[in-house]
Amino acid sequence: MSTQPYHSPVTLSATLKKGKARVRRFFAGVSTEGMLLVFLAIVVAFFALKSEYFFALNNLRNILLAVSVLSVLAFPSTMLIISGNFDLSVASNAAFTGMLFALVSEGGKGNIPLGVAAAIAGGLAVGFINGFLVTVVRVNSLITTLGTLAIFRGLAKILSNGQTLRVQGFDWMGKAQLLGIPVAIYIMLGVAIILAFVLRNTVYGRNIYAIGANAAAARLVGIRNHLTVFITFLLTGFLGGVAGLMLTSQLTAASPIAGLGLELSVVSAVVLGGASLYGGRGTILGTILGVAILGTVNNGMILIGLSSFWQEVARGVILIAAVAFDQLRVTVGGNR
Repeated sequence: MSTQPYHSPVTLSATLKKGKARVRRFFAGVSTEGMLLVFLAIVVAFFALKSEYFFALNNLRNILLAVSVLSVLAFPSTMLIISGNFDLSVASNAAFTGMLFALVSEGGKGNIPLGVAAAIAGGLAVGFINGFLVTVVRVNSLITTLGTLAIFRGLAKILSNGQTLRVQGFDWMGKAQLLGIPVAIYIMLGVAIILAFVLRNTVYGRNIYAIGANAAAARLVGIRNHLTVFITFLLTGFLGGVAGLMLTSQLTAASPIAGLGLELSVVSAVVLGGASLYGGRGTILGTILGVAILGTVNNGMILIGLSSFWQEVARGVILIAAVAFDQLRVTVGGNR
């Protein structure tokens, strides 16, 4: 005779409801940043045990330098995703503006300030086109930036005839050091501080959250949704130009395939950092932690000698895991 206790459907339903309530309380009580810090600590501990070189000062500096361009692209992308929009053209923007710099400055042999101005203007033009198509023509931001991703990558190849252009006399932005720290890291930290302040302490920043949470309600209270989103696309384009200059400086060359696939890492970092694909939620601090996790994983995989093919697999897994966790927060955690 069976000794298993009998659970009526009513009891089982009540148990499931209690379990779901506990999960909801867990998501509500634990901050995303706190969970990310724990996960980052686990990743760091794992690779530190696997490689004696992980905590070497040069290696830690290399991690920060490696994620500097990704960060400068990811921080404004965080603001766009909070508003409920996307920019998948950021990596193509960086390649295009880097190519503009190389051509206008004649590979660094000519007028470098003019080349820098051309790159920044090119980045702003990319942001303007994206913003115009999304806010005026009303094309979905995902479709718009998929299109401009291809357009500006193609233009970078046309401008260079598909060739890599060498650049000299412009390595200070990517490799030069100040007090033992690369200038690129200072740029990354400066952008992070400024945008974090803007999001938390300005009307513009609060408007971005309001639009992402409920665009119709934001419009009813007088927020100029389209103008706010347009400005955010301009900001993303501008920093795409800055990232293009940093990337060109690090490589001492402008390549039409520079940053290829970087847009996926940007989305991974932003969503892993707690920004919701549905809009209305996210922080620069969260994105910093997301970038730190990606940078640590990439560096650690190289240190332990993992095949580059498996590294690609790992990046794909991280992207899917980040999006799946975001969906879990919405469906189970009950917080959009």
